[in-house]
Amino acid sequence: MKSRSRKQKTARRKQSAVRKRAVRARTVAAERIPFPIALPRMRIGLFGGTFNPPHDAHRAASLLALKRLGLDRIWWLVTPGNPLKENRALPSLAKRIAESHKEASHPAIVVTGIEAALHTRFTCDTVKKLQTRFPHVHFVFIMGADNLAGFHRWKNWRTLARMIPIVVVDRPDYDLSALAAPAAASLARARIDESDAVLLPLLAPPAWVFLHGLKSELSSTVLRAAAKSKRRKG
Repeated sequence: MKSRSRKQKTARRKQSAVRKRAVRARTVAAERIPFPIALPRMRIGLFGGTFNPPHDAHRAASLLALKRLGLDRIWWLVTPGNPLKENRALPSLAKRIAESHKEASHPAIVVTGIEAALHTRFTCDTVKKLQTRFPHVHFVFIMGADNLAGFHRWKNWRTLARMIPIVVVDRPDYDLSALAAPAAASLARARIDESDAVLLPLLAPPAWVFLHGLKSELSSTVLRAAAKSKRRKG
């Protein structure tokens, strides 16, 4: 019994050591992630997500915001994980960044994993650190209408709305539910007309706009389900 107990303790110590090495490796990798270039007075859209997987609707939403708001760049913030979702099956950050680079394929879309380097889990904290690091950049936050529908469940969502202008890009079947959601109702007085969208990056928050024109029905959830079904059939 004593021999078995010693073996179990040794095995647990080895497992603990492996986990610690893995954490250290991820920390070192995160610290090596470079920050994108941002010059004073640039208009930059922040588009966050797990990008699991990235798809054409991400790119189309980015290009729509880029054009309608007169943005200089859009940063795809590929997150280490989503606090509102299960992340155990999430592919590595490096893999999702590589796939996002392939999907973005546009000089104005910058793919980055800087949330890992910033050690932030929540959007509010990420925005605060970026605004501190780049105080003279005009940041706007980009989200899909599906995210607006659940925005009231985000941590410190009211604080986030007071920190940065927000652009919401329509999604098929989400327009009505998004605009009737608690967050949209609460921020109704801060909404600007779509025809004034180009002014949004220069406005003091809270300020937001709802952009129409995106017709893609793609979503990461649908693509993951399709890939899973294909693997089962294969």
